[in-house]
Amino acid sequence: MAEPSSNPPRLRLRVTAAAESAIRSGHPWVYDNSIREQNRAGTAGELAVVFDRRDRFLALGLFDPLSPIRLRVLHHGKPATADDVWWRARLASALERRAGLFDAATTGYRCLSGENDGWPGLVLDRYDTAYVLKLYSAVWLPRLNDVVRWLKEAVQPERLVLRLSRNIQPEAEAKFQLREGQMLVGTAPNGPVVFQETGIRFEAEVVRGQKTGFFLDQRENRRRVEKLSAGRDVLNAFSFSGGFSLYAARGGARSTTDLDISPHALDSACRNFALNAAAPRIVACRHECVQADTFDWLGAKPDADFDLVVLDPPSLAKRETEREGAVQAYHRLATLGIPRLRRGGILVAASCSAHVTTGEFFGAVQEALEASGRRFLELERTGHAPDHPATFPEANYLKCLFVRFEP
Repeated sequence: MAEPSSNPPRLRLRVTAAAESAIRSGHPWVYDNSIREQNRAGTAGELAVVFDRRDRFLALGLFDPLSPIRLRVLHHGKPATADDVWWRARLASALERRAGLFDAATTGYRCLSGENDGWPGLVLDRYDTAYVLKLYSAVWLPRLNDVVRWLKEAVQPERLVLRLSRNIQPEAEAKFQLREGQMLVGTAPNGPVVFQETGIRFEAEVVRGQKTGFFLDQRENRRRVEKLSAGRDVLNAFSFSGGFSLYAARGGARSTTDLDISPHALDSACRNFALNAAAPRIVACRHECVQADTFDWLGAKPDADFDLVVLDPPSLAKRETEREGAVQAYHRLATLGIPRLRRGGILVAASCSAHVTTGEFFGAVQEALEASGRRFLELERTGHAPDHPATFPEANYLKCLFVRFEP
């Protein structure tokens, strides 16, 4: 990348022994309290070189003077030059890792998954011919023109939408005249974009929707639910736009009930069912929407019985201080969902809270299963889909448990 015309000396950092070890093991973050020496003040997005205690090259990363994650590591090991050719090769490598994962029946998936693909703090999702670029770190703001150029060459988007995490929106607008939801390529869509997932049509609100417009990360678990749904009455709690319900319907479910507190989400679920009016099994399935708080509804509906219950809440711990309360909430949610199962029924319990560990989540659900006095057979535990890899501990947010209530 070109440096400012004043050509200041390269930003050089030295870090603690613990941080050195973490970098060598592949961890992509260096926190502010891990930096021992810094030769000058740095700016957001500037390339910084980390040297070890023997003054040898250790790593190259993107610097952010205002974030607790002071450096987002791009490369460690032997010295490298992050020039245009290097960035293009890194993008091509990430896209190649997804080659062969999806056929023409799936036109919605993740192309770049942040640190896990070597693009820290940056996500790129595809929705048919529209792509959504979401930035979670200010390090990318001064580099956005280059990123757009590389993406236009590599994926040739018909539309490219910019989404910004809340923490960087003020800086993006004030310093770079960038705004949440603006079009980087093409014109704004007239409403949601329609894409396919395993042949099922969905809408994605790419400009203003949650995340990048849809929850692509649960695709593999939705596919599992489809295989388990024949002849069953299915409850999809925290249903959002009805993804699990549509797969269940195509799998031969007798009925599906979408339960969500948001009327907007339920309206989207109904539209998604309408998009699939040509699918006989989906049309044949009775679909109901219930607007309510899931915890309240489960606790007040002792007569509502189902053959398959999906409990997939939004993140219950957005920060570390909420972790303990989230673990308790997962236990309570499972405790409320278990009595809704008929004998032979299947419980699908999921968590997308990165601050809750795999052990804590599965432990909370397992305690609820044991306390119920019922006998359950564990069918499967799942994690991340292949287009959502998790290459370091903090990235491992998604976990899901499938169990059957034994007769």
